[in-house]
Formats: sequence, structure tokens, C-alpha cells
Amino acid sequence: MNAAVAASVIVVVAALAVAGCGKEPAAGAAASAVAPVSAASGGGGSGGGPVSVTSVRAQRRDVEVMLEATGTVAALNSVDIRSQVNSVITQVNIREGQFVKAGQLLFTLDARTDEANLARARAQLAKDEASLADAQRQLSRSKDLVAQNFISQSALDTNQTLVDTQQSAVVASRAAIGSVQIALSYDRIVAPAAGRAGAINVFAGTTVQSGGVALVTITQLDPIGVAFSLPQRNLNDALRTLRAGGGQVTAVLPDKRGSAVGGLLFVDNAIDANSGTLRVKAWFDNREETLWPGAFVTVRLAVNTLKDATVLPQVAVIQGPRGSIVYVIDAQNKAQARPVEVVYAAGLDAVVRGVEPGERVVLDGRQNLRAGVTVAERAASAASGAGASASGPGPGRAMDAASGARARHAASDGSAAVAP
Repeated sequence: MNAAVAASVIVVVAALAVAGCGKEPAAGAAASAVAPVSAASGGGGSGGGPVSVTSVRAQRRDVEVMLEATGTVAALNSVDIRSQVNSVITQVNIREGQFVKAGQLLFTLDARTDEANLARARAQLAKDEASLADAQRQLSRSKDLVAQNFISQSALDTNQTLVDTQQSAVVASRAAIGSVQIALSYDRIVAPAAGRAGAINVFAGTTVQSGGVALVTITQLDPIGVAFSLPQRNLNDALRTLRAGGGQVTAVLPDKRGSAVGGLLFVDNAIDANSGTLRVKAWFDNREETLWPGAFVTVRLAVNTLKDATVLPQVAVIQGPRGSIVYVIDAQNKAQARPVEVVYAAGLDAVVRGVEPGERVVLDGRQNLRAGVTVAERAASAASGAGASASGPGPGRAMDAASGARARHAASDGSAAVAP
């Protein structure tokens, strides 16, 4: 019995050994199926082929140096119309928002009192002129009588004094008429300048006081001004532009809803000590009423022109701890780091020193570059697709390959394939 048991144990051990030896090649096959995938994954990384980039050529052109600020549209001429006498409005001769000409009648006031005063002054003048004429006749007769020795010289002097007094009275009466006529003119309120009428604050029958509330405001809209501030460092630029005739100033409304082009008009005579800025004003033609008083605009003032400047897109310039650089592609399609100096930047462009016009500068893909790395240019429109293909198989692809290898091993072993 002991011999039979021992023989059974030996047979079982031998069977297990044979089964173990039969599974080793399958495991080795699975390992060999995964290994090539890993190798392939490593080959598409940063240590492999060229880096896909897009490039742009540096351009040579003249660039205008622009100063940019936020300004407020302000009328060059705005007048509050007020009454100069105490009276009652009898007629409003304009409408709100109407454009008026200089000298156009705006309001008519009750002029009956002033007309009566004018009639009285004219009557007084007529009386004084009649008295003067009588005094002159008396003086003429007195001269004849003195020549005939019928009256004394003192009588003649008295008549002469009377004539001089009446002449003074006539002058005073004429002055009184002029004063009343001035008062009468205040009953007709006219526009002192051309412009657009604002809100009318009175109506026919309203009592107005001398120097009281504004009846209406007349605002000139064409031309129109824009006031803005410049830093103290730009004082010489502003003065040079003003002396040259005003230069070119562009006012742009928010959201690009319109713009106007004009010139520099005024530079203040002092710098604000609190803000360190200089008050400046520009004028603009406003026939289309693009600019409206009180609106905020972006003001761009051209103060200089950089001749034959080298221009690049700003996004091509990399700001680093040691300064600005760009990646330039040489004749061997290798990226070379080039230190540059940004002379002027505005909008999407930058004027730089350190790059020659015509050189190829990396625009997209520079974040993956190192000096001396070979690059492969791709079209800018296909940047995203090319970037995905150039990145090589990622971890997902390696996992899919390994899963396929395990599935093939399972099928050769006769077992069921299980998705990971």
C-alpha cells in the first residue's frame, strides 16, 4: 500500500512539472508582444524626430509709434443760454435737439415795458432837440444885436451857454435811447454760436430771472474735441507733434463702433503734480456725428515713425528671466535661440532688434523647443492636426497594443479574452 501511494505522488508531481513547462513559452510570448509597443512609444517622445512648428518671416517696414490713452469727448464750444433780464417768456422758437445757426432767434420775452421806455426816451430826445433849435436861434439873433450894439456881450454869452446845455441834453437823450434799445434786445434771445440745442427747460409763460437757470444749452458738435492725459515722459513728444501741425490722432469708440481722425490741438501749460500727467486736447471732424460729448474713447497719437524697422508678431517673443528671445530656424532646419530687444510693441506686432528681415522665426510650437533641435514646418491652418500626429503614440495607444497582445496570448492558450 505504501509503495502504491508513493507511485501516485510521483506521477502527480511529474504532471505538474510538465504543465508548468508548457505555460512558460506563452508567458514569454505575451512579454515579447508588449515589449515592442513600449519601444515604439519611447521612439515618439522628445528624444526622437523633429519638432513640428509653424514659422513666420521677419518683415522690414516703417512703423508709427503710437501713444495710447483713454479720453473723453468734449465740445469745443458749449454755451448755457440764460436770460439777462427779469421777464416772462412769450414764445419758444426752437425745438429740443434742433441744430441752430449763430444769431438765430431762440426765445422771445415780454418786451412791452422796454418798448414803452424806448418811446419815452425818443420823446425826450425830440423835446431836447427842439429846445436846442430854439437856443440856437436865440444865439443867432443875439450875435446880430451885439454887432449893432443893441445888447451887451454878457447877454450873448448867456445864449451861448444855453445852446451848449441843450446840446448836452440831446446827447444824453440819445444815450438813453441806446440804453433802452440794449435792454430791448435782451427780450430777443439769440444763439451766440452754431450748434445743437439740448433740453429746453422753459415754456411760453415761464417767468425768468436775470442770471437764473439755463434755458437751453447750445453745443457745437462739428468740429469736436477729445481731452485726454499723457504721462510726463511724453511731454516732448506731444510738444513736437503740436509744433509740427498737430500730427495724426485717432479716436476709437468702445467695441469698435466707430472712429475719427483729427489732430492735436492743445497741450496744457503745467503737469498735474498729483498724477504726474499732462492734459492734452485733440480736435476731430464730426460731420457724421460719430463722437458725442461725454463719451469715452481710446485715443492713439502718432508721435514718431520708426524707419525700416524689423517687425515680428508679439507671440513669437518669449519672455525669460534673462530677457527676451525668439527661436530662429537656420538653413539646416534647426532652431536657434536668439536674444532680442523689443523696441516698440503695439497690437499684434513688435519691433525688435537682433533679428534680420527675412529670417524665419518660430511662431507656434516654441514651447517644445530647445536650442539646436531639428524642426519640421507645418502649415499654420493645420497646426492642431499636425501637432497631434507629431506627438507619436501616447499611453492610450501603448495600452491598446498591450491589451491586444494579451488577447492573442489568451486565444492561443484556449482561454477567454477579458478586456482590461
